[in-house]
Parts: sequence; structure tokens; C-alpha cells
Amino acid sequence: MYFELKQSAQPAKKNFDFVDSIRCIAMMGIVMEHSTYTGTYIFSGFPTTHIAYMSLIQIPKFGTAAFFILAGFLLGSKFVDYTPAQYLKRRMSNTLIPWLIWSLVFVGTMFLKTYIESDKTLAFDTWAELANVFKTVYLYTNYWFIINFLICIAVLLIFKRYLYSIGLGVGLFLVSLVYSVNIYQHWFIQQHTTAIFGFVFFLWLGAQLNYRWEQVQSWIDTVPYWIVGSFIIISFYFSISEIVLLFKLKSIDPFNTLRVSNIVYSLLAILLLLKIKDFNFTKYFKPRETTFGIYLVHYIVVYNLLGELLRPLHLPPTQTLSIVALVGISLLRFFIVYAISFVIVTLINKSKSKWIIGR
Repeated sequence: MYFELKQSAQPAKKNFDFVDSIRCIAMMGIVMEHSTYTGTYIFSGFPTTHIAYMSLIQIPKFGTAAFFILAGFLLGSKFVDYTPAQYLKRRMSNTLIPWLIWSLVFVGTMFLKTYIESDKTLAFDTWAELANVFKTVYLYTNYWFIINFLICIAVLLIFKRYLYSIGLGVGLFLVSLVYSVNIYQHWFIQQHTTAIFGFVFFLWLGAQLNYRWEQVQSWIDTVPYWIVGSFIIISFYFSISEIVLLFKLKSIDPFNTLRVSNIVYSLLAILLLLKIKDFNFTKYFKPRETTFGIYLVHYIVVYNLLGELLRPLHLPPTQTLSIVALVGISLLRFFIVYAISFVIVTLINKSKSKWIIGR
């Protein structure tokens, strides 16, 4: 009897299963973006097909911000359960080691592909090519995310005492805006993959959502879908407009995630996902077991396998496709990459080596 009373006196554990569902959708978005992309300056001018191509990349562009926000959402409670040292140690084993393994696999496969495709009549500078491959993998592919993520966590740990301070959030948002302005001013490297402190704000924002979740949820429930949808459409229009502007300015990264228009679009898209919240279809993809593994594996599939699998179809270049063909082929590319990545991760999960895909 005493045990029953004591047990009932404990606060009920909050149900945050929806976080896994949204993470699954965000990962699908990231895979869609990476599998759709076939080049930046591949079109001449701005025909409707080019706008459609931009749109296919922009639609899932909320994925990166969603991952930081959801990580911050879960981080808030973890900061209470663990000391900073315990939390970082846990992250190192569950995140950093699998990331290191798969990033080195990507280094190896990229270097091998570079060697195979090299002009054998010319000297092959092994060390120079290897250095270039390391630079490409860790600065300009999806493997930038984990190092950036761990740095963001370290920043919040430093300011743990002020984690729920609005002042800290404003400061971090201004840091993100510096990277947004830098896209035009070129004070330093413009790519979002090198924006070391540009995403701390999203991590902080996720922690705030967790801390104030009951109030936030009540507010989200009162906002009509048509208002959220209307603002998403408007922000999408401005996102495409900014991409077009950056193309005209010959930006090195016109699809940059930290564009102001994309920050607004991403936050609105995440708001919609939080409002819907229940996505029953995601349970079939076992997001808690597969999401991080798919992140680790999918870019290797895009870079090394996708082109070879599509080669027998003799598909024309992206810039020559009709809009219907472009959409259809983009969906095909996404399905191939996601399906292969999902199967690989599922098989590894059933083996004794499941630790290599983290959690």
C-alpha cells in the first residue's frame, strides 16, 4: 500500500513520442534535399523548371533547424538528469564514435571514387587529393552537422546557468543573423556548414519549448491551420525570392540554411508539425532506432550509389527536364536513397554491431 501511494505521488512522465515522429519527417526532408540536389549553377537564367528545382530543394529545407530544435527540446530535461560531464560522455559514445566511423567510410569511398575517375595519363597526387577529400567531407557534406551540434551543446553548457534566459536567446539569435548577413557581405566563409555558432539559437529555442511546453502547446492549439498555412506559403515565396537573388549575386551557397527567409520558413514549418504532432505512419519507420543511422548512411548512398543505380535509365540532365519529369525523378531519387539507407540501418540494428549507428 505504501509503495502504491509513493508511486502515485510521483509526477507522471511526459509523453514526447511526437518528437520521434517529427524527427523522422525532418530526416525524410534532409534525404529529399540531398537526393534532389544535382548542382547549383546548372540552369541558364530562371525558367520555370529552375524555379521548380529550387522549390523541391526549399520545401524540405526546414529539416536542419528541426533537428537542432528537437535536440534542444530533449536537451532541457537531460541537463536536469545528468551533469554536464555525464551528458557529454554519453553523447561521445552514442553520437561521436558512430559519426567518426561513417565519416571515415565516406572519406575512403570518396577517395576511391576520385582515384577511379581520375585521368590516368596524369600524375595522381595522393596526399593532396586525400587532404581535399577530408576537407570536403567534414566541411561541405552532411557530416558537418555533428561537430557543429557538439559545439552548440558545449556553448549551452557554458551558459547552463542562463539556459532559460530570454536575453541569452536574443544574443544567440543575433549571432545567427550575423551569419545571415554574411551571406551577402562575405566577411568569412558563407556556407552554412561552416557556421560554427549559427545554430546554437535553434538548440536554445528547443530547450525553451520543453521548459514552457504546456503554455506553448495551449497556444499552438488555438492557432487556426489556415493562418499557419498562409504564413508558410508567404515565407516560402520569400525563400524562393531570396534564392533567386543570391543566384543573381553569384553566391557560393544560394540555398544557405541560414538565409533569413529560410529561418522564418523553417520555424513556421516546425510550428505546423508541432500543431499536427501525431503522424502515425512514422511508426513503421521506427524513428528512434533508425533516424540517426539514416543520417549517417544516406549521403554515402547519394554520392556513391545513386548515380550508378540510375545509369541504366539514361536519364537526361536535370536542366533539360520538364517540371513533371523533374518532380517524378526527384521522388524516385529520394525513394531509392531512403529505402537503401533504411534497409542498411535496419540490418545493422539486428546485428551485434548496432552500436556503430548510434542512437
